[in-house]
Amino acid sequence: MRRVVVTGLGTVNPLGKSVAESWQNCVNGVSGVASITLFDSKDHLVKIACEVKDFEPGNFMKPAFARRLDRFEHFSIAAAKEAMQSSGLVVTEANSERIGVIVSSSIGGMITFENAVLEIAQNGPRRVSPFVIPQLMPNGSSGMISMEYGITGPALSVASACASGSDSIGTAWRLIRSGECDVMLAGCSDATICATAVGSFDRLGAMSRENDDYSMTPAPFDKNRTGLVMGEGCGILVLEEYEHARARGANILAELAGYGSTSDAFHITAPHEEGKGAALAVRKAMASAGLNAEDISYINAHGTATGLNDKSETKAMKAALGDTAYKVPISSTKSMTGHMMGATGALEAIWSVLAIREGVVPPTIHYQTPDPDCDLDYVPNTARQLPVSAVLSNSFGFGGHNAVLAFKKI
Repeated sequence: MRRVVVTGLGTVNPLGKSVAESWQNCVNGVSGVASITLFDSKDHLVKIACEVKDFEPGNFMKPAFARRLDRFEHFSIAAAKEAMQSSGLVVTEANSERIGVIVSSSIGGMITFENAVLEIAQNGPRRVSPFVIPQLMPNGSSGMISMEYGITGPALSVASACASGSDSIGTAWRLIRSGECDVMLAGCSDATICATAVGSFDRLGAMSRENDDYSMTPAPFDKNRTGLVMGEGCGILVLEEYEHARARGANILAELAGYGSTSDAFHITAPHEEGKGAALAVRKAMASAGLNAEDISYINAHGTATGLNDKSETKAMKAALGDTAYKVPISSTKSMTGHMMGATGALEAIWSVLAIREGVVPPTIHYQTPDPDCDLDYVPNTARQLPVSAVLSNSFGFGGHNAVLAFKKI
């Protein structure tokens, strides 16, 4: 079976506008939470988010082109540029059809959609921009990236809510393993910090309202957690068939060795109470990677800081790993980045690769009070240096979607 390796990384997220900057802040336990600036939140009960700070699209593309794109597409083009540069990959007429793109979005251009609806309501349909449709469609990033680099292989998107990023990477893994492609750019980009998304998630009872003092939120796995904080951003990986990467002298960062995808078939927004679907996805990822529970060095948890998720994910890890679950360091980096919707899974895949490369496990910050229902090792507050040979990255989404990626040292 063809092996799949990681040869490039790129990101824009609340902790930074490059992989190096973001990783340093992640390891140092820097919080990306601040008051919302992207829209007027005075009428909202939630007034905090993890925004990408000081992002200028013109630094990554021509301003005229940027005006035709949604914010999530801006992020994806910036992240793709870094990923391609770090991989050293050159797309040519000879290899372009063997390269593909799956850079998804769990929702698409929600800011564009919201603005278009308001424009129609206030000024009529003739005032809407002709660029609205390409700005809001979730496959916009894949299309733009394929055109930017002349990539003529598969270009598509995956929509599985907050599992979209991990499912995109997993689907790309399958395309390379099957022999259809030699290289894939895979990841996800989301920019949903707008009145509609924040208000709607708050109505679900999922969001933290610690507006006056947000110094200790979000707090995944903590007994006093108050809900998720919305984030935004993009993560993109360059995945490559092992022998193809070796032949061109690529810098191989890690192996993407396994992927598990399941459905809870339980509830449209709540996870299965016992974490059955999540546990099955973990077992599938380990089986396809040839890993046993004892081989796992670290787990990057979904860890949303909601009451239902953290409890069910803890049960899932116990069900999948048995007693070994108590020995494996587990952390939620959403404690720093917030929940970037589907893009978080892609960013957390990057964290997983860097944990292997650097021998450092990121912390779960804001952790103060242990929860009897969440009794595993969540790497509280401070990063931990240790040899990392195999990592699981968990992503779970509304609709009951579960996606788990397994990375190995190479």
